[in-house]
Amino acid sequence: MQFSYKNILSASWAACLFGALPFAAQAQVSDNVVKIGVLGDQSGMMADLSGQYGVEAVKMAVEDFGGNVLGKPIEVVSADHQNKVDIGAGIARRWYENEKVDLILDVPNSAIALAVQDLTRQMKRVVIFTSAGSADLTGKACSPNGMHWTYDTFAYATGVANGVIDDGGKSWYFIASDYAFGHALERDAMAVVKARGGQVLGSVRHPIASADFSSYLLQAQASKAQVIGLANGSGDTINSIKQAFEFGVMGGKQRVAALFMSIVDVRSVGLENAQGLNLVEPFYWDLDDKTRQWSERFFKRTGRMPSMVQASNYGATMHYLNAVKAAGTDESGPVLKKMHETPINDFMTDNGRIRPDGRVMRDLYLFKVKKPSESKRDWDYYTLVRKIPADQAFRPIDQGGCSLVKQ
Repeated sequence: MQFSYKNILSASWAACLFGALPFAAQAQVSDNVVKIGVLGDQSGMMADLSGQYGVEAVKMAVEDFGGNVLGKPIEVVSADHQNKVDIGAGIARRWYENEKVDLILDVPNSAIALAVQDLTRQMKRVVIFTSAGSADLTGKACSPNGMHWTYDTFAYATGVANGVIDDGGKSWYFIASDYAFGHALERDAMAVVKARGGQVLGSVRHPIASADFSSYLLQAQASKAQVIGLANGSGDTINSIKQAFEFGVMGGKQRVAALFMSIVDVRSVGLENAQGLNLVEPFYWDLDDKTRQWSERFFKRTGRMPSMVQASNYGATMHYLNAVKAAGTDESGPVLKKMHETPINDFMTDNGRIRPDGRVMRDLYLFKVKKPSESKRDWDYYTLVRKIPADQAFRPIDQGGCSLVKQ
């Protein structure tokens, strides 16, 4: 058999090409690992909402995905931001700059989330906010690198306020936590009350993680408002409701409306105190067969039913990893493009989508907390009032002031 120079040259190029393929494949995943950072509250008033069990939900998703993507391992790291902006932003910067984290998710506390949003844009990575609430994350502070996954203050404030107004609650007094989340809840609920012809008789703000709400509740009582709107969350909401019960507000002529409340808060307050409250959530473990099946798996792993954030951590992680796989890289640009292009379908979301402003469009649900006599088992807390379709639940895209949206 004779070999020409041309044959030898072609063979040499082929050998170089096939020899380079393993290196090209390695280059698809930066640092040979896809790293996910769960930035949360592990020790403070929001630890129940996500905390260590939110990290477990992410690990559960990674295991279900197979533990690797594009032939490279998936690593999960976590940290406690202690509800301090400087600590949270510092962890995020270290993760991005030194530890090569590709995705940050969770991030309770809207003030910290807004700082991480800006940092993620600068570093050209990906952040998914599953537990932060401020609607400004998809408004004036929107970013092409950020997604607001679970809920927001606009949806919760408007959903609860409309439900209470429909039930006759026309005059309101607000008790709000004095940071970005509380300000946004208060603002959006006030707008609904006024738009529906109701009255806002006053408001008062309290520091985050307050223990004593007596003076705020006395002011609310003195206002004679029909509704005391709690524009706070987690531990602050729990303490507000418990102390309102002690003051005789619960069950009296005035009613309390919790603008943000989750199943873990209801559990802490107890059905005796929380019965009759209206609240909005995107997820309830006992909503349908799909939610029950996944939640029972989570229960076997953790000994508790999941909160909306813990369920969202799982779903957001799976959506991200599927996008990495589809994009063939963990580079943020192609991954973000795939995430926006791909519908979200899982046990808690039907045909969800990510808008250009980063808002995940999903249906929400208005629930009423059961009486103790109506609860058939542990964690059986809600009666479904109605579904709120996504396009009714969330702020219209042209009203948020997001620079990414063509006005």
